[in-house]
Amino acid sequence: MASIASSFQPFEFDKTLANSSDDLKAVVPSKFNFTNEPTALTSDSIPIVDFSALTSSDPDRRSKSIHSLSKACQEWGFFIVVNHGIPEELMNATFTTAREFFSLPDEEKKKYEAKSASDPIKCGNFNVTNNSNQSFTLWRDYLKLYVHPDFHCPNKPQLLREVLLEYTERTRKLARKLVESVLESLDLDQHYVDQVLNLDSSFQLFAANLYPPCPQPDQAIGIPPHTDPGLFTFLIHNGVAGLQIEHAGQWFNADSPPGSILVNAADQLQIFTNGRCKSVRHRAVVNDKRERISIVVANGPAGDAVVGPAAALVQKDGRGIYLPMKYEEYVEAQLTKSRLDGKSILEQMMIDEHVGN
Repeated sequence: MASIASSFQPFEFDKTLANSSDDLKAVVPSKFNFTNEPTALTSDSIPIVDFSALTSSDPDRRSKSIHSLSKACQEWGFFIVVNHGIPEELMNATFTTAREFFSLPDEEKKKYEAKSASDPIKCGNFNVTNNSNQSFTLWRDYLKLYVHPDFHCPNKPQLLREVLLEYTERTRKLARKLVESVLESLDLDQHYVDQVLNLDSSFQLFAANLYPPCPQPDQAIGIPPHTDPGLFTFLIHNGVAGLQIEHAGQWFNADSPPGSILVNAADQLQIFTNGRCKSVRHRAVVNDKRERISIVVANGPAGDAVVGPAAALVQKDGRGIYLPMKYEEYVEAQLTKSRLDGKSILEQMMIDEHVGN
């Protein structure tokens, strides 16, 4: 599979996606063509983290849960959170309001057609480019919003703002507890963590993705393989699976029980832990039968936080293996020039152990 360079190009609305379910005997238009193998393995070993245990007053139960979380981040870079305390009604409301947005007339959605990669509200679909400089369009429509520290949201549908304010606040608190717990397992001082990451001003992004049925799932892709910037990314879906994660060189379906949240460790967590936690590669594949909607919340440090390996871990390991970089600059770099000589931004941040020797 060709590695992907995320080069920003103007967003566009395309009737192909909207009309795809009307004629599933059609072939995928050439602009979407991305040959891939959408099948993956199924595993019952994907870690499950019981969030209620992380907040338990029973020290033994809490300690075991923190250990399980840390192990999941280091071995898989991915886990499923259950008993997280976010009401099912709120989760369902995010799907309902997101679907209402996608159903708005094109002239309404065009108000939020992005002019640049860093627009705080943007929707549509866009092109990516592979290492052979070939461009193709992703098989999805999306809405992306910057929701913290400043909250941005379209005016329609009417309930979207209210629903997202509550959902993103709850997920932000959940993410913070997960971050604090996994770093506690590494014996990092909480004051130091707060000082460096500044989670009170954490940069949080909300995304709703709509993947229509595709007549040829092996000739198009929802999102190609990538890692996420940030600390933890949360994902829920409408009961139609499509997220796949890479583990030990193989692709696995990220199946999850109803009401749970799929969580993957992201780039800044890998950098801050000096490589201990793994920012897992993942992708979104499409199917030829059912519409899929996913709701994603990406939780990062503050935009102006300069994130490098934690000082205590550098001292323990003898060297830092990543360069520090301001988080907002890292996000911008991933959006506009994520690959250089075939290397992702995360790979570019690695320090060659032979430098200076």
